[in-house]
Formats: sequence, C-alpha cells, structure tokens
Amino acid sequence: MAEAERIIGTPDIPDAEGADGAEPQRPAEGTEPSQGAESTRGDAKGAEPARGDTEGAEPAGGDPAAGGEAAAGGDAGAAGRRRKKILVLLCVAVLAYLLDLVSKTMVVAELEHRAPVEIFGDWLKLEVIRNAGAAFSFGEAFTVIFTAIASVVIIVIIRLARKLYSLPWAIALGLLLGGALGNLTDRVFRAPGVFEGAVVDFISPAHFAVFNLADSAIVCGGFLIVILSFKGLDPDGTVHKD
Repeated sequence: MAEAERIIGTPDIPDAEGADGAEPQRPAEGTEPSQGAESTRGDAKGAEPARGDTEGAEPAGGDPAAGGEAAAGGDAGAAGRRRKKILVLLCVAVLAYLLDLVSKTMVVAELEHRAPVEIFGDWLKLEVIRNAGAAFSFGEAFTVIFTAIASVVIIVIIRLARKLYSLPWAIALGLLLGGALGNLTDRVFRAPGVFEGAVVDFISPAHFAVFNLADSAIVCGGFLIVILSFKGLDPDGTVHKD
C-alpha cells in the first residue's frame, strides 16, 4: 500500500490561509501591525481641518456686530479728522487776530498823530488813519452795515466748520475769521461808539488805499477760497468738476 501511494502520489491540498495559492504577506521585521493601524487612526484623528477652520472663521454673511463696530470706527475717524481741521481753522484765526491786534496797539501808541514813517521811500509808509468804512477805506458812510456784515460772516464761518474736512478750506476760513474779528473789535471798542468805531489802518503803499493786517487776512482768505472753488474743492473735502 505504501508503495502504491508513493507511485500514484498524494494530491496537493491548498493552504487555508492562502486559498489562491499566494503566500500571505507578512509584515516587515521589526514592524508591528498594530503600529500601522494606530498611525492610520492617528492621521484620521489629527486631520480635522474642516472643524478647526469652521471654528475660527466667521460666517459668510459677516457678523452684524462687527459691521456696526466698523461703522462706528469710521464715524469716529471722520469726527477726528473734522476736529483737526477745526483746530487748524481756530489756530489760523487766533494768529491772524493777535497779529492784527498787537500791530494796531503798537502803531496807535507810537505813530498816531505823527509824521508817516518811510519803509521803502515813497513806495511804502506806515501812516495811522481811522477808517469808518470797509476794507481799504471804502464806504465810510456805512459803518453799522459793515459791522453787521462782519458779524454775519463770522456766524457763517462757524456754521461751515461743522462739515469741514479740507485743510486748505480750514486755512482760508481761519484767515477770514481772524480778519473779520480784528476789524469787528475796532468797530465795537474804538471811538466814536459801539458798533460805530473806526478801524485803525496803517499800511500805506504808494498809489493805493491804506489798510491793516486784518484787511490783508480777509483778502488772502477770500483769494484762497476763489482758487479752491475754481478747482472744485468743497469744504467737506469732496471734489466736483462742472
């Protein structure tokens, strides 16, 4: 029997672990299968970008509270810029007013009722006169009217300052305000009476009317306003072209 089995041969029986006849893959030496599984689980556990991004990101529509804060910040910034321009206006006005007041006080004390002082020969002199009219000695019969006009100009400038965002306009309005206040001070406090006072003029160029520093500030401010108007720049900082 044993000899017959040797001659016939014993059929191969497939291994239960390798049904297809292929030898099962074995892990490399020194590598544990459990480590690979844990690594896969670790990658899956650590890979949570969607949730992290969602937690840190804002909704697509935006936060209404954040939008409100941005709008409030913009309003605060605009208010700050306006306050700076108003401060420039006031500084220019105070400087123009003080220069006019000090110069008039000095020339009245030193030069009134005296011979003119020559600065550049006959081309420019210092000569004190009392002017009951407007700038450059015009309209001496309308002192009260010019006083009222100066008061209205000051009120208009103060109202314009509420929407002032332009630096050139701040300088121009400051010159107008300082000059108007300078001459208005003369009309209120100098002789012959309240609101009828004569303005002190002392700068006397050849072949031209006698004027003062307040008149100069008014003219310079008005000239600057004309230039800004031609360029289309408004007091609120916007530029328009006709």
